[in-house]
Amino acid sequence: MKENFCVARRMTALLLVTVAAAACADSNHYNDRSEYRAPKAAHELSIDGVADEAIWQQAQWHDLTRRWLGPEYSAEDFEGRFKVVWTESKLYILGEFTDDILIDTHRDPLVQYWDDDCLEIFLDEDFSGGDHQFNHNAFAYHMSLDNQAIDIGTDKQARNYSHHVESRWKQQGNKITWELAIDIYTDAYEDDSNANHPVKLSAGKVMGLMVAYCDNDGSELRENFIGSELVAEGPKDRGWIDAGLFGSLVLVE
Repeated sequence: MKENFCVARRMTALLLVTVAAAACADSNHYNDRSEYRAPKAAHELSIDGVADEAIWQQAQWHDLTRRWLGPEYSAEDFEGRFKVVWTESKLYILGEFTDDILIDTHRDPLVQYWDDDCLEIFLDEDFSGGDHQFNHNAFAYHMSLDNQAIDIGTDKQARNYSHHVESRWKQQGNKITWELAIDIYTDAYEDDSNANHPVKLSAGKVMGLMVAYCDNDGSELRENFIGSELVAEGPKDRGWIDAGLFGSLVLVE
């Protein structure tokens, strides 16, 4: 009897989270968005590019297969997937990528950072969608190979937000394992202010999420831009402007 009660309670909680996710979706979001679910970790994770914590086994893989820019590519050139987990203080992302050539030719992290190999994490704290080009309605962290996080500030200039993200990756052959721990901020975030504080995360919270990878094999400009979400119409690389393209991320126990 007790076991049946626990199962029923878990099913009810899952239904409530699903309803909450659906309620958050509105005209600010495009159709056919993904729903990602992140399990809760019992303690903070070590960010070392190893991903040996047991919680990662409970999270589901999500593939990067949407070719936003560039020609067709082979599996040897690029393959990518990611997982998400969370604690009250941080969101954690694990990426696994095949990339046969790693490029980081723009040494200034604020110059053409999107044209080097980089991992891009798009986050919308309240899944509100809409414009975030020159505001912090959402963030688009461009993670460089030297583990710096770059996005556009409210002054319309590239800014370094590496204090938001702890990032480490390791390579074995052509395989990269990339771990990130991210502080989550609301749209009230103010550049150059000491009063910003990350939000406390909780089960049932729904956020906006999209993940992408910029692949460059030796050109002046990136050759491919590959993401997790379908962009059916318009410029396919506009995730740094339009949070309506993001999928929903549901935090679960």
